[in-house]
Amino acid sequence: MKNKLFFAAIFTIVMLAACEKGGVLDQVKTTDLNEETTFADSARTMQFLTRIYADIGFSADPKRFADLGSSVGIYALGDEVEYSLQSASAFNVIFQTGAVSALNIPTDAWNTSYANIRRVNVYLSHLPTTPLSAALRARTAGEARFLRAWYYFILLKHYGGIPIVGDVVYTATDIVPGKRATFEECVNYIESECDKAAAALPLAHTTLDYGRITKGAAMALKSRLLLYAASPLFNGRTDNMEGVLAYPTADPSRWAKAAQAAKDVMDINQYQLLDLTTKPGYGFQRVFVTRKNSEYILAVMAANNRTLEAIWDPATRTGSGSAMPYLELAEAFGMNNGKPITDPTSGYDPANPYLNRDPRFNWSIMFNGGVRLDVSKNPSAQVFTYVTAAQDGFPITKTGYYLRKMLDDNTIASSTSSATERCFPLIRYAEILLNYAEASNEAGNTSIAYDQIKAIRKRAGIQAGTDANYGLATGLTKDAMRIVIQNERRVELAIEEHRYWDVRRWKIAENVANKTLHGTKITKVGTAYTYETVDIRTPVFTAPKWYLWPIPQGEVNKSADLLQNPGW
Repeated sequence: MKNKLFFAAIFTIVMLAACEKGGVLDQVKTTDLNEETTFADSARTMQFLTRIYADIGFSADPKRFADLGSSVGIYALGDEVEYSLQSASAFNVIFQTGAVSALNIPTDAWNTSYANIRRVNVYLSHLPTTPLSAALRARTAGEARFLRAWYYFILLKHYGGIPIVGDVVYTATDIVPGKRATFEECVNYIESECDKAAAALPLAHTTLDYGRITKGAAMALKSRLLLYAASPLFNGRTDNMEGVLAYPTADPSRWAKAAQAAKDVMDINQYQLLDLTTKPGYGFQRVFVTRKNSEYILAVMAANNRTLEAIWDPATRTGSGSAMPYLELAEAFGMNNGKPITDPTSGYDPANPYLNRDPRFNWSIMFNGGVRLDVSKNPSAQVFTYVTAAQDGFPITKTGYYLRKMLDDNTIASSTSSATERCFPLIRYAEILLNYAEASNEAGNTSIAYDQIKAIRKRAGIQAGTDANYGLATGLTKDAMRIVIQNERRVELAIEEHRYWDVRRWKIAENVANKTLHGTKITKVGTAYTYETVDIRTPVFTAPKWYLWPIPQGEVNKSADLLQNPGW
């Protein structure tokens, strides 16, 4: 059965300067600009493609849900950070209290993705007749195919199988199929688009084109796609709406395929972890504030900015201090010898909990007594979060912590400091190594996983130890290594839109996403401190309903063929 188009955004003739405020063609002053005139001009053609790039980071945006009263990203919907907004109408509260439904779920994953898929189809349909050179037509076709695959993957991780529109450009008078493709069909389609994009794209771009899609980005998206496809949530499910939600049958060989996809990225030898020896883990810190670096495979390109300093820095640094890491995230970071703080031989001291920690802890979590550039431009000024500490103390910070990750050493929110050349990461090489480690371990090659985790930890500034294992125990089983890898992803990729989806694809959200989350109440006693664990909130998670988002009900209402996800 077919019905009228079920996503309204796809109706729109996109990127006409006369009707889209904020579009890249706004500077064109003609009143008769249309598809024909847009694609008859090479500059406007490239501007149209640039507009498709513009939304590439929306799913990972630290302010993604601003339109819903919560200027926060998906990191505030799970077990990473508590957000400062506490009103019942704030989306982070609505979500964590289980008050979300198909009627009030954000529509951006659906509307923004399909709007850009349509833009890609418009672009590709006109590309053969544009005045671009043959070489540029071929390259930008690869970029467009990648972007289409990217937006389809965003849909896939939110909803499972979704309608695939192919290359067709639908208009408002067309009847469009509303039937959801199977999960396998979606994976095969996205994988095919990644392969076609990779074949058309260069290994690297010149300085002028830096930030545009490369072969490595297409291969890296394929790595992420196949890792998800091999994961427990999707790799075999019986009650799956005739294959829409997952593969009907589990196949362990999917892990080997995912491992190979990650290895393929490694083998093109275009990327490496940014490793600076200035101080332990400094490469991990600087990668996020260095626009052009060896580790970024795909990023949201941006002008110099203070975006994250403004929303994450505490008040004494002129920020809003809006995102406060939970104790659970803080405690996921081990010691500088690589051992978890729960290991009695790790050297962890509960009376001095921030001493000798994994250097990534210092670069990710702003803790009581940690140093941070202040308004007087003192790079060694301390931040205090204990009870009654002026401006920054508990309970202004509800958890006893602030976010430190991705903030520039030389920048605070105040305009008295220089802006940073930060570009928000979407895919970086560290993820590929972790993908390779996970997929290899699940395929039975735990020794390969060891090598990747050691590389990640070496760059993190963790001590090698006498056995050069960077804190890893010898002889780990597959199950034991799985736990290590899951925690390594949690700390290495924190606040980068991975943790929320990881606990779902691992199918452990029902065990970790409904547990009470905590903070640390610190009291100063003379020159010492005492530490008290306090409850913050207990999020709601109902399995299996909450493993996938509901399709916005307004879209379901437009097509009898568009079936809603179970439980919604």
